[in-house]
Amino acid sequence: MAQKKSLLVVDGYNVMLATPRYEALLDERGSSAQETAAERAYHLNTDPFYRARLALISDVATFAQGTYEAVIVFDGKGNVNDERPERTHAGVQLVFSETGESADSVIERLVTDAREAGRKVFLVTSDRDIRATAGFGPGEVTRIASASLVHEISQADNVVEEMRRDQVSTRMTLEDRISPEQREKLWKLLGK
Repeated sequence: MAQKKSLLVVDGYNVMLATPRYEALLDERGSSAQETAAERAYHLNTDPFYRARLALISDVATFAQGTYEAVIVFDGKGNVNDERPERTHAGVQLVFSETGESADSVIERLVTDAREAGRKVFLVTSDRDIRATAGFGPGEVTRIASASLVHEISQADNVVEEMRRDQVSTRMTLEDRISPEQREKLWKLLGK
C-alpha cells in the first residue's frame, strides 16, 4: 500500500493577512446595504477576500504539487457567503469552518487526525495559539510561519520569471533548430 503524501495544512486568513503579497489583493469595498443588485452584479463578487483567496489557492497548489496533500482552512465567519461546502480547487482542499466553530478548531482536528494516522504534517500559520496546541502527541508536525511560506513561494516565482526572461531573450531561428545536414541542403536549395 502506497504511503500517503505529507499533509500541508494552511491557516488561510492568517497567511493572507500576515503578508503584503495577499493584503494588496483584499478588496475593502465590500458590499453596502445601499448598493443595488445591478451594482453588485457589475462588481461580480462582493466578497472582499475573493481575489486574495484565489491567489493563495493558486500559490499553495503550485507549492504543494507532487509533494503534499494541501488543505487550506478558512474561518467561515470571515466569509461573506453563508455556504460552507468542502471543495477542491486546483488540487487543494478548501475547508470553511461552520458557524460557531473557529478555523483554529478545524486546523487542530485536521492536524491531530493526520498525526494519529501516522502522517507527517506541515502546519502553516503564525498564530501562536495554534502553533502551541496543534500537533502535541505522537507523530511529527512541522510548524512553518506564514511569512516563511510566502517567502518560499516568492522565491519560486522569481526563479520562474528568470527562466521566462531567459527563454524570451533566446531567439531561435530555423537555422538554429535544424541539423547541419538539413541546413546544408536548405542553403543549396536557396542558392547560398
